[in-house]
Amino acid sequence: MNAEFINPFIAALLNVMSTMAQIELVPGKPQKKMDAVARGDISGLIGMVGDDLKGSLSITFETSIALKVMQNMLGEQLEVVNDDVADMVGEVTNMICGGAKNELAKLGYNFGMATPVVVFGKDHTLSHTASGRKIIMPFASDHGKIFLEMCFDK
Repeated sequence: MNAEFINPFIAALLNVMSTMAQIELVPGKPQKKMDAVARGDISGLIGMVGDDLKGSLSITFETSIALKVMQNMLGEQLEVVNDDVADMVGEVTNMICGGAKNELAKLGYNFGMATPVVVFGKDHTLSHTASGRKIIMPFASDHGKIFLEMCFDK
């Protein structure tokens, strides 16, 4: 995976979090990911398929930041992850993937997006739809961490 392909997803994540949730994230260092265990507590996973690519993206939130995003975006102050938080994570995943899709289309990459699937619970696993290498990138904030995972056949 090259930076030209990864950067639109990073930019979309940073943009959605700052504009929609008023949360500034500090990017960490991308790494190869060798297992399927999520690094946080609640994940949105979305598949992407195009003529020349197949892949998936996941956004995993620690509980603390998922609840803060929920409060900032929807004005609901919750104590635990529930179905409403899961719906919000699915929508945020959709917004991030859609933002990246628009930028990648300008570079000639076109793909369709599946409906996001949301999984939560301690040590839940993520099954990416592509067989390529998985990359994980942490993002830190005052409210907890978010982890971006990407896997593409390309």
